[in-house]
Amino acid sequence: MYKIKGKEYPCCTSVTMGIIGGKWKTVILFHLITGPLRYSELRKAMIGVTERTLSLQLQQLQEDGVVERKVYTTKPPLKVEYSLTDFGKTLIPLLQSIADWGDYVVDTYSD
Repeated sequence: MYKIKGKEYPCCTSVTMGIIGGKWKTVILFHLITGPLRYSELRKAMIGVTERTLSLQLQQLQEDGVVERKVYTTKPPLKVEYSLTDFGKTLIPLLQSIADWGDYVVDTYSD
């Protein structure tokens, strides 16, 4: 049994899936590989995600220390950017492998 930030996981793969699992978390993380994005930029890039879902997923990724939310208040309008933390950047090889495998499946098995 593994215990991370008060949550218990039965194996190491469940730790990974506990942090990046779900329909939209990997999509958010994949878009943030290239650099910081504003909420509206993420929303435009992720067709089909609701505002509530995106907001909740970003909040969970922040709580897990994978995504950072930075607010710029020096001049109006308020600007908020999301980016990968150093810890989040350790996921880049995994996310790229997931994307590469998805490309393989599309190329090999699509109708």
